[in-house]
Order: sequence, then C-alpha cells, then structure tokens
Amino acid sequence: MLEKMAESSGKVIGYKAVGKISKSDFEGIEPEVKALVNKEGAIRMLWDLTGYKEETAKGLIADYKFGREFNNQIEKLAVVGDTTWEKFLTQLAKLVYARDAKFFHSADSDKAWAWVRE
Repeated sequence: MLEKMAESSGKVIGYKAVGKISKSDFEGIEPEVKALVNKEGAIRMLWDLTGYKEETAKGLIADYKFGREFNNQIEKLAVVGDTTWEKFLTQLAKLVYARDAKFFHSADSDKAWAWVRE
C-alpha cells in the first residue's frame, strides 16, 4: 500500500510504502500526482520505503510506467530507507523517476523533507 504522508504540501508530495505494493497502488496515486503536476508544473516527491516489504510483478511494471510518465515533471526525489538496495534504487531513480534523487537514512527523514523542499 502507498499512503500519502501528512507532511505533503504545495508542490511537495510524499508517500510511505507499507507492506506489498501492487499495480492498484500506482493507479490510486496517479490521478493525485497528475493533478499536482497540472497545477504546479514541476513537483518534488519523497518516498519513505521503511515499511516496504515487496512489490508484485504487475506492481513493478506499474512502478516503471509511473516513473516514465512523470520523470520530467519531478524535480527532486528523496528516498528514505535503511538498506543498501534502497540506496542503489535511488541511483536508478535518476534515470527513471526524477531529474535529481538523493537517499536518506530513516533517522534523517527530517533532512529528506528539508532537501526536497529547498
């Protein structure tokens, strides 16, 4: 599941991944992200992966399509997590998800929000 984070405001939107992520999760957030892009032009995102467990095969495809659809409109992407693969994923995000991406450990989530807002 993808949950919108309360810290979201203006052109900054954050989602927390909880448990298993599926295609329907991306279908659920796409209208909101599209509306924000239409309103603000370029946006900024934060993905909190600390509660992430896995992603279905269709979820992976939807994830990739989501990134390709919005990557030119996402100026910054902060990825919050604690594992090496999440840090690696942040590097891949620069190719698929956003113009700029940076990894933050979960203990530094406040710094992640500050970076994505600056």
